[in-house]
Amino acid sequence: MTAITGVEQSMINRLNENQAITQNPLTKLVEISDSRVGMPSSLGFGSTLKGIFDTVDARQKTAEAKISAVELGQSDDLIGATVAAQKAQLSFSALMQVRNKMVTNFNDIIKMSV
Repeated sequence: MTAITGVEQSMINRLNENQAITQNPLTKLVEISDSRVGMPSSLGFGSTLKGIFDTVDARQKTAEAKISAVELGQSDDLIGATVAAQKAQLSFSALMQVRNKMVTNFNDIIKMSV
């Protein structure tokens, strides 16, 4: 048996994190946004939603920067750029699912008779 190197352990950690995101992307986004912004999730719906928007935006910008660096030859981290792009895509997809669900619920409320 061989020992796990630091790089291999890092890859395992990334795989575990990505697996957790795919199993429940919205919970992971809220956890990440709360940890980045430094706000507890008990502050309210608006704060949580803003944290999610900020997280998605940050991931999009990070992915763009990494892809641009690879394209310009400033970096050879193609795998890192690909992972960042996938994280950004997954975050945006989860955000769109939330938006669609919110619009559907809003329309259901509008259709209710008083």
